[in-house]
Amino acid sequence: MDSSSTHLRDLVRDAAQRELVDEDGEPVTLELLPGLLESELVGFEATLPCAVPADVRDLLLSSRGIDGIVDVLDFTGRALEFEAPEVFPHGLPIAHDGFGNYWVVDLAPSSKTFGPIYFACHDAPVVLYQSPDLEHFLVELFEMVTPPHRSAVNGVHDDELFDVWRKNPGVRSHEECLASGDEALRAFAEELGPSFEIIDLRRAEIGFGFSWGRYGPNTVVRRFGHEPIFAYERRPSFWRRLLGRAG
Repeated sequence: MDSSSTHLRDLVRDAAQRELVDEDGEPVTLELLPGLLESELVGFEATLPCAVPADVRDLLLSSRGIDGIVDVLDFTGRALEFEAPEVFPHGLPIAHDGFGNYWVVDLAPSSKTFGPIYFACHDAPVVLYQSPDLEHFLVELFEMVTPPHRSAVNGVHDDELFDVWRKNPGVRSHEECLASGDEALRAFAEELGPSFEIIDLRRAEIGFGFSWGRYGPNTVVRRFGHEPIFAYERRPSFWRRLLGRAG
């Protein structure tokens, strides 16, 4: 077996054997959930748009998830219910914080790794870039229970890094993207109307993202194929809509 394929498995086993503590100094015990049977792994892979990478395959045969670190951590997503096809056409939820928010692997037919991973939050309604792959996510997750507790998972979870909901960084107008020399941005803008604003996450830093609910729970969100380029529709205020109907 290729030793590189066992790295995730060993990373998880090592964490479960370490003495871990939370930020209050209380001991944390990780429990590895049973692995999948080979037949279960075949069935799981059939639900994905891509093959399961070798390192993830080896991890799943050893353990399908971990109890004791977040509310749910299930690498198969079987214990989680999350769908947002307009944002993640083939999204695989792997973790839940216990408050209605999820970490989602953004898979595509071309995926070679389990990544990238985004944090999908409902309060505030944002989607934030968390990790390039499962290994990075797990390393940062274990940092939550390892002094000095400097974890990018905490920073993203609390929207500390870019304060996306309040500051709404990186948003481009429809007009700007139509005139862009970037072929993807221009093509996406041509698919959309002038009321849309566009956010490019192709080279996003950890914590960067967009406000999927910027204009309320019914905000219309679009994605440019499998590219991490998103748009949401700018909606007029209630009073402007009311006055428009009255006119």
